[in-house]
Amino acid sequence: MNIRVKQISEKPERIAPIVAYFASGYDPSDKFDGDGDGDGHCPDVEVYRHKAGTKSKRLQVVVSPPGSSVKFVGSNYTGEGATGQTCVYTLGVLDKEKQTLKILPIASNKIFILEPRVKNAESVDSEASLGGVSTELTAAERAVKARKLNNLYGTKSAINRDKKMRALNPGDDPESQQHLEGKLNEMEIKKEALESTDSIISRNIPPCDVSAATPREAYPLDQIILKGEWGFLEDIYSHLQQGTGAAPDTYPVFVRNRIYKLRDIKDETEKKTMSCILSFITHLVKFKDVKSMNGYNSAKDHRFPGVIQQRFKSMFRDLESDRIPTDKINLLTSYVLVLTLHVDEFKTSVEDIAKDLRMSSIDLRKHYEHLGCKCSRVKTVLHATLPVPLKFPQAMRKKRRR
Repeated sequence: MNIRVKQISEKPERIAPIVAYFASGYDPSDKFDGDGDGDGHCPDVEVYRHKAGTKSKRLQVVVSPPGSSVKFVGSNYTGEGATGQTCVYTLGVLDKEKQTLKILPIASNKIFILEPRVKNAESVDSEASLGGVSTELTAAERAVKARKLNNLYGTKSAINRDKKMRALNPGDDPESQQHLEGKLNEMEIKKEALESTDSIISRNIPPCDVSAATPREAYPLDQIILKGEWGFLEDIYSHLQQGTGAAPDTYPVFVRNRIYKLRDIKDETEKKTMSCILSFITHLVKFKDVKSMNGYNSAKDHRFPGVIQQRFKSMFRDLESDRIPTDKINLLTSYVLVLTLHVDEFKTSVEDIAKDLRMSSIDLRKHYEHLGCKCSRVKTVLHATLPVPLKFPQAMRKKRRR
């Protein structure tokens, strides 16, 4: 059969076709088996749309079999209709006589589930009597149901993206939460660490271990760059593999001046790790620039990986505005400086990173000392060294004059 296909788009002044099915197995095509006057009559069908106007997509379908005390109700805003949508539905109508196939959109792209409800004498049309409140899912239940639908019908990229997001936020997963609680119960509590927690938080610095025996353990990398983020920081490593190196116009001065170190590293795992650290420094510097007036032009075209940008927004951005407040700028600067110490084997020059952060060497010296570093000058160059165990500078108190 040669047919002509016509696709019809949804119009706001008319409701698109609605597809629904009965969860109880009721067949509306069969004759009603009752003892009233309703034998042989088709059930009544009513469609309700939100009174806010044609822009609203809240719909409710009510099917009333004649002579029955039960109504079948379905909506697109409660129960399963309120879960995340992973599919788009259309309806095809084939007219064999005219040899046409019309493709029509389904109303709100939802398949309605009609569930039985006993008629309420007082208010049969109210949302409560139709089960709107009792069938509504919580945010956690919607997330679980959406994840299951994504695993069943989503694309491979969507499934992998969901796994990476769950790896970055293990607290949202009930199984991970139970596993974490079990681990916490088995852990030994260090009183010294608890006593120093308040001081570390007040210092506004990255996660650290004040009793670490080595500088690398003092600011552990796995707590600064999370497990699910390393896979999005391989741009510099890819440049090295291709033999192109880092582009001078897109990377900070500190990163460009450390590319030679990467070429000298023989171990590929170590080279890849160091490349990812430099890439993370780049994203931190660009995020600071794009939120400031001075550096916006140099960072406006920078591309942030989605998971990196989302984490930076939650850590550094003000909730009420798009700017970075002063305390968050200090925290971001501390993250950058700690990573520069890792790159330069915990003895780094201040000049390069001072240019990238658009700060003076004197101001950066205070930041390094705030992290527990010792600063000294070698000829005319200021260097910062991280000794262990960490010792933070104490606040100086003015003596009262008698």
